[in-house]
Amino acid sequence: MEKQQWRKKYLTILSGQTVSLIGSSAVQFSLIWWLTNESKSAIMLSLAGLSAYLPQLFLGPFVGVWLDRLKRKYIVIFADLFMGLVALVLSFWFLLGNPGYLVVIAVLFLRALANVFHTPSIQAIVPLLVPEEELVQANSWNQFLQSGAFMLGPVIGAAMFAVIPLWLILLMDLIGALAACVTLWIVEVPDVPRSEESMQHYLKELKAGFAVFKEDPPLLVVTFFSFFIMIFYLPLGVLFPLMTNVHFELSAWFASIVEFSYAVGMMLSAFLIGIKKNWQEKLLASQLANVGLAITFIGSGLAPANLTGYWLFIFFCVLMGGVGNLYNIPFTSYLQETVPPEKLGRVFSLFGSVMSGAMPIGLLLAGPLSEKFGIARWFLISGFLTLIISLLCLTFYRRARVKKNQQAS
Repeated sequence: MEKQQWRKKYLTILSGQTVSLIGSSAVQFSLIWWLTNESKSAIMLSLAGLSAYLPQLFLGPFVGVWLDRLKRKYIVIFADLFMGLVALVLSFWFLLGNPGYLVVIAVLFLRALANVFHTPSIQAIVPLLVPEEELVQANSWNQFLQSGAFMLGPVIGAAMFAVIPLWLILLMDLIGALAACVTLWIVEVPDVPRSEESMQHYLKELKAGFAVFKEDPPLLVVTFFSFFIMIFYLPLGVLFPLMTNVHFELSAWFASIVEFSYAVGMMLSAFLIGIKKNWQEKLLASQLANVGLAITFIGSGLAPANLTGYWLFIFFCVLMGGVGNLYNIPFTSYLQETVPPEKLGRVFSLFGSVMSGAMPIGLLLAGPLSEKFGIARWFLISGFLTLIISLLCLTFYRRARVKKNQQAS
């Protein structure tokens, strides 16, 4: 009976978040394709990607402490409503005329600002509802439904982009946000008990979040090397539309298939990961996923600029989505299992900020170098560098595991 109860609550929240994600994904695709089609510039897309990561980079470490103090349920609701209202304002702006590149980039920034509060709050809610032994399966369900949303979103966005004005597409974000708020509102989410003393020491709490990584050498090693891998990985998603538009010279429909194929890979891997409940070496699985990512980058970069090359690129996008989940699901589950619930908000925020810090560096490299050497060649370079970093990570991880075992004994 208890198991049925947590499943019902968790899936209720997950269903609303999935509906919201479909709307957001369609809107995000439409805005990025609008920028791609209007500018045809890697630098402009890099600026758009940069705007989506700056809030997490600068605010993430500080926001995390507040997430652990406040009611996470209400934080998620307010963040969803904020994103919906931002979409509504931009919708009216497009209805009245062309807002220009900078306004669209500013909207992407505001959506990212809301996500700084939204994403770690949702991740920190999960272990309050889900038993520890079910966390990998629960995170797999989450990734499975998210993958479905990422599949549908770009296809819906491409279809709507071809037949209706952008201002109408933007309203999907508001509709999805309302659905997410209603499903979360009706679910009772437990509060994390906190003493009055712990509420008064902000800097002490922030330091405790950093200490979680410092006290776990294998986790620190994986996080450290993941930062450098993200320098090459994160910008590639932003540059997907440019690969379709400039390298293969194809339309928005073909760009939506790229996003769809990536999501198919995510969905399949989430399903397969969820079947195996007892993952003993979660951090090792994440590192092997990074090696897989490197291989997909290299394969994508070698795809020739013709229709055959495009379908080869699609194949590697499926693999890329799959191995991306192999990194994310075990790593997230490891944190949810090993970190106390009262610290999870700041730990997820800190990790998100570290990873987001890689994005500006990656975009500063990817934008200019993609325009100079070509987008396909940048995929190739990213693949070889990611492979080298991944192999170094595996070497240092083994040493960290030995050190941790020695400390435990």
